[in-house]
Amino acid sequence: MSKAVIVGGGIGGLATAIAFMRRGWEVEVLERSTRIEEVGAGLSLWPNAIRALDALGLGEAVRRQAREQGAAGIRGSRGNWLSRTDTDAVRVRYGNPVMMHRADLLDILRRAIPEYAVRKGISVTTAEVDGTVVHSAGTSTGDVVVGADGIHSVVRRAVCGLIEPRYSGYTAWRVIVTPAEPVADMGESWGSGERFGYSALPDGRVYCFATADMAADTRGGGLIELRTRFGSWHEPIPALLAAADETAILKHDLYDLPPLKTYTAGRIALIGDAAHAMTPNLGQGACQALEDAVVLAHVATRDDDLTRYDSQRRPRTQMIVKRSRLIGSVGQLSSPLAVLARNALLRSTPPSVQFKSLARVLDWECC
Repeated sequence: MSKAVIVGGGIGGLATAIAFMRRGWEVEVLERSTRIEEVGAGLSLWPNAIRALDALGLGEAVRRQAREQGAAGIRGSRGNWLSRTDTDAVRVRYGNPVMMHRADLLDILRRAIPEYAVRKGISVTTAEVDGTVVHSAGTSTGDVVVGADGIHSVVRRAVCGLIEPRYSGYTAWRVIVTPAEPVADMGESWGSGERFGYSALPDGRVYCFATADMAADTRGGGLIELRTRFGSWHEPIPALLAAADETAILKHDLYDLPPLKTYTAGRIALIGDAAHAMTPNLGQGACQALEDAVVLAHVATRDDDLTRYDSQRRPRTQMIVKRSRLIGSVGQLSSPLAVLARNALLRSTPPSVQFKSLARVLDWECC
């Protein structure tokens, strides 16, 4: 029986384990943490990700625990509409985007894998192109080694050497709140060097995220700063911040990866953030990791040449990284003239044009 050693037990790593198991492979997941869990953050799953989950046999389980996304678009800080998403057209052409808690998806994935296949508390030191993985508990060997160990991947060094992530120029806050009044829609609001977004979760809670231009590693920036920056923006933003708990706020600088020359070397293949970490502006980070999982298992089962995985996945994912980075740069514009020009362009762009621009991202079919 062929074996896949998967370094990393996050969404991408677990999805890859399931994809290989469904094709009759033995899997061994090496996870550095002693517990596999996700903290408070929402997750958008676009139709391309739902198709990947269907290929893993988990689409229905996810739909049962997710909420279909409602009306969406981009507003100014005062609530004036700059752009509306044609959600009906997206549903008709591609299927229903959904929103769920990241922890719920992780739990669905985890329950699909035998307990013995996931080894927790294992720190990987090196990976070799011959399929050997050296770690804190000894060594593991696989016909395929999957680097699913995130933006600071250890496995990636064996594929491309040391690659430094790129700072986007802005930081992000995330928090899940229970508002006093229900929120049914979703969307983003763009200001000057700042953005605020929110989306309803299935249980009545609301996932909120915000960004602001800031030097990397800037300390502080909790609830007081969020209310100072966004408390005078349009509703329901002030009400959402009023419901926020200081201890639940997550703050992280946002990074992505420069384009790698390859995602594979010998028996090693990179997936998810280890291969193509991206800013969250398109909501495609986890979606692309799910696609990776399906394609990699398909390629590895058909032949020993993993370069076909690279040729299928690298152009697509690097296009999405580039597009996401560009959207973030536009959303974070702070010059008054640039903001005016950006807002005017958004208002003058028909929803049909925006819909067509989604085609290259959403129009993906499983192999």
